[in-house]
Amino acid sequence: MLAPLAGTSQQPDSLWRHLAAHAGTLGPPVGAGPLARDLHTDVVVIGAGYSGLAAAHALAKRGVPCVVLDANPVGWGASGRNGGVVSSKFRLSFPAIASRYGIDAAKRMHRLAHDGVRVVESFVDEFAISGATFELTGSLRCAHTDRALAACVAEADWVRTALGDRTMTALTRAQVERETGSAGFVGGVLSADAGTILPLEYVLGIARGLAARGVPIHESTAVVAIEPARGAPGVCLHTPAATVRAKQVIVATNAYSSLTPATAGFRRELVPFRSAMIATERLPAELDARLMTTRRSYTETRRMMKWFRRADGRMLFGGRDAFGKEGQDTGFEALRRAMIALFPDLADVRIAFRWSGYVGMTFNALPHVGRSDDTTVFCLGYNGAGVAMASLVGQHAAALALGETPDLALLAQDGLRPVPFHSLRAPGVRLVAAWYQFLDALGV
Repeated sequence: MLAPLAGTSQQPDSLWRHLAAHAGTLGPPVGAGPLARDLHTDVVVIGAGYSGLAAAHALAKRGVPCVVLDANPVGWGASGRNGGVVSSKFRLSFPAIASRYGIDAAKRMHRLAHDGVRVVESFVDEFAISGATFELTGSLRCAHTDRALAACVAEADWVRTALGDRTMTALTRAQVERETGSAGFVGGVLSADAGTILPLEYVLGIARGLAARGVPIHESTAVVAIEPARGAPGVCLHTPAATVRAKQVIVATNAYSSLTPATAGFRRELVPFRSAMIATERLPAELDARLMTTRRSYTETRRMMKWFRRADGRMLFGGRDAFGKEGQDTGFEALRRAMIALFPDLADVRIAFRWSGYVGMTFNALPHVGRSDDTTVFCLGYNGAGVAMASLVGQHAAALALGETPDLALLAQDGLRPVPFHSLRAPGVRLVAAWYQFLDALGV
């Protein structure tokens, strides 16, 4: 047998992990434990995050035998580390999509974006994941300059007139300040079809629901090699202790594809950005009653975007940090300074949790789902909006594995398309991030 893979671990010590432990949901392994015997099945799903589990759910509903394998515990990657924002958007705006690809493409992408939110709602209901505290409270984009506000309002107007979507509403400076408790913005646009969730509770709830229905989920089971099956169609997947034969494979490893040799090739589709987060201690009563009382999520319009929300009586503040590696302290103090700049009353509030992880960014700023060969489907690249979109795309990946042709609009991809000059991605990301920070400092 192949040697065990080194470097696997538990989820980082985040607020989400703390809350799950306190609720008693961070207990024994969610699934069947590490795979210890050879298996035959129809479809193997690699990755037990949102997209992998959504794929397994879709297969199980069709009566298709499948198994989920993950090198780490369920939700170890982005599904257990993200900010818990459920959004109906892509990194690329709908007017930009229409300008580049046409109005029909924008309409189809708009439908997919809102379909993602509906999938999250359906999973929470179907598996009774009340501990995830999903709330459809909306997301407010806060403008830091008049120019940024004008762009946000123009986008909302376009979406209303071109797509018939009336869920976006402009707010004045006074309204944003009253809602957020910060005087750092000139106005904003509220998107009503969005919400917040406890992300680790969400992914654990889906996994437990699938395991209860007999879907095998094997944590701490790295797929270290994939090769064509001998003497029959399909593939053989090798793990440290067993071999799995299957007709189809779905690779749902996203920004952590490089963890094993078997999926390392998919990392060339992505530019991984580090996303760092901090959470304060529980706020004093006066601040608790004044800051962000609507329980929505918030983003700002700077190029190096920061986001913030409330959870467990605390302030959460996050942002992209291209300069540090996962697990390093780089970026946490910068986040704290940015938080205090927007919320000066938090200057003396202690930071209780800080954690980070990688976001899978793509060259065209859109998720990718498609086939890399006759036996392999992949889904990745959620560009920081993965809670809803990964939940949806995983289901479509399952359909592709079964030979169906779901309407994926611009998400559909025929074969892998590596990022140009991928070996230069790290210095390139640093250069772009430094330029963005310079422009943000100028207020342009």
